[in-house]
Amino acid sequence: QVQLVESGGGLVQPGGSLRVSCAASGRTFTSNTMGWFRQAPGKERDFVAAITRIGGITIYADSVKGRFTISADNAKNTVYLQMNSLKPEDTAVYYCAVGRSYGGTRSIEYDYWGQGTQVTVSS
Repeated sequence: QVQLVESGGGLVQPGGSLRVSCAASGRTFTSNTMGWFRQAPGKERDFVAAITRIGGITIYADSVKGRFTISADNAKNTVYLQMNSLKPEDTAVYYCAVGRSYGGTRSIEYDYWGQGTQVTVSS
């Protein structure tokens, strides 16, 4: 089992920045990729970004490329999502996930999920 706890969500104005974090505990050595997904009200859960545990390879959804940066501190089993130039359409609950798949972008490739943290972009 792997436990994930997200933090850092909140309210930010358009154009602002926010960083969310996800701390993993438990059998983290079984996971090859840590990722972020988001779900807006009435919409499906979408892939945002992922980072591989070995090599630190990063993958981004087109909608966030150039604005969001995913990083990881393997010693702390923590993954971060730095979000810059935020837009109202980035408003969603952001979920952290880990999976055995290498560099997955689909929800089905992730085995464990956090409880989510709300990010609201509004003036």
